[in-house]
Amino acid sequence: MSADRGHEQGARRRATRRFPLFTRDTARPEGGGRAASGDLPAPARQWPVLVVLATVAVGLLLTSLDQFRVGALLIGAALLGGAVMRWILPSVGMLAVRSRFTDIVTYGVLGLAIVLLALMAQPKPWLVIPYLKDTLHFTMRN
Repeated sequence: MSADRGHEQGARRRATRRFPLFTRDTARPEGGGRAASGDLPAPARQWPVLVVLATVAVGLLLTSLDQFRVGALLIGAALLGGAVMRWILPSVGMLAVRSRFTDIVTYGVLGLAIVLLALMAQPKPWLVIPYLKDTLHFTMRN
């Protein structure tokens, strides 16, 4: 009996491939390191996310100043720029949220959707897609 107890206490538990019940920490996303050297001040190390946030802030300011289309285009362009930076740069700091693929797809799809919606906004849309207009009339028929 004492041999069994010693075996239980002295032996390490076999590692399993299952995820633990409680997560103690998280892994940094790929490319989530500093975007510049550690010698620089904090804002310079996080310049990619600051560029995206500053561009979105300017877009929101323009939108609040009754320039909806230009402001929305700027917001969409900021997200598309974030997707490009995430794709090209090896390290983007806090712009990295998930895996590189997930970030690129998320930023790209949201940016493209915002740009397209801004281009098609009424009145006087800059982009007219006849197929969408026909689809809308088809779905709204009685």
